[in-house]
Amino acid sequence: MILVTGSTGHLGKATIQFLLNKIPASQIAALARDKDKAAEFTENGIDVRVGNYNVYESLQKATKGIDTMLLISSADMDDRITQHINVIKAARENGVKHIIYTSADVKDINHSATGEIAETHAATSEFLRQSGITYTLLNNNLYADVVPMFVGEKVLETGVYLPAGEGKVPFATREDMAEAAAVVLTTAGHENKEYTIAGETAYSFREIAQMLSDVTEKEVPYTSPAPEEYRTVLNAAGVPEFFIGMLGNFATAIKNGEFDTQNTNLTQLLGRKPTSLKDYLQSVFGAK
Repeated sequence: MILVTGSTGHLGKATIQFLLNKIPASQIAALARDKDKAAEFTENGIDVRVGNYNVYESLQKATKGIDTMLLISSADMDDRITQHINVIKAARENGVKHIIYTSADVKDINHSATGEIAETHAATSEFLRQSGITYTLLNNNLYADVVPMFVGEKVLETGVYLPAGEGKVPFATREDMAEAAAVVLTTAGHENKEYTIAGETAYSFREIAQMLSDVTEKEVPYTSPAPEEYRTVLNAAGVPEFFIGMLGNFATAIKNGEFDTQNTNLTQLLGRKPTSLKDYLQSVFGAK
């Protein structure tokens, strides 16, 4: 039995859809905090198990009878490392044989401008390595799906405004990452391995602005302001402080080249070339 945690999130849902193309629904379990939000899984014959990363007892029940588990990093930013350790400990207690964890692809995960986000991935990955459970780390680079968040809703009116300099990122789509996770969950030979999950080509936001110009046939300029100016502009626009800090930290990491690791196993796992960033942008911003 395979358990997918974070099943009602974007990555969890997509992974389960790919799993359904590979194995019977009776071999899939989905961990969800709210059973009602996972109703579509129940309708498809998937075993929905209610569990919360913060409630150890619920994880003890949810991981019983599980052989392999995909641990998707928590969307709850409050003490994520404790949440992840709770899941791993409960899985170990119930004899789960293999845990696949969605970590991060960063040049130096212990010294990243993204701070606690990278630190949590580093600590979780190390705890899993030392847990005694067979593991696989899917070191995910940035989702192409976050590009719209970085460039903003009015990008076609105002252009790309982000203090990312000329730093490059090998963005990969969430769909491709989910498919790769499903491959690892259902095939052999991934024991105690780490895979870099990234696109084949890294792009700067100046290049992304040009792609947007191409797919929309509108001139989309790129401006990389000073971090202080960026913070002031976003603050004046009413953007919450948490998001200003997060966007600013990621922009700094991009500018510093932290994500330009120049390595990927995504093509190998998919058995095909990943979706290109331009094709993704076309699907989001192109003419409908």
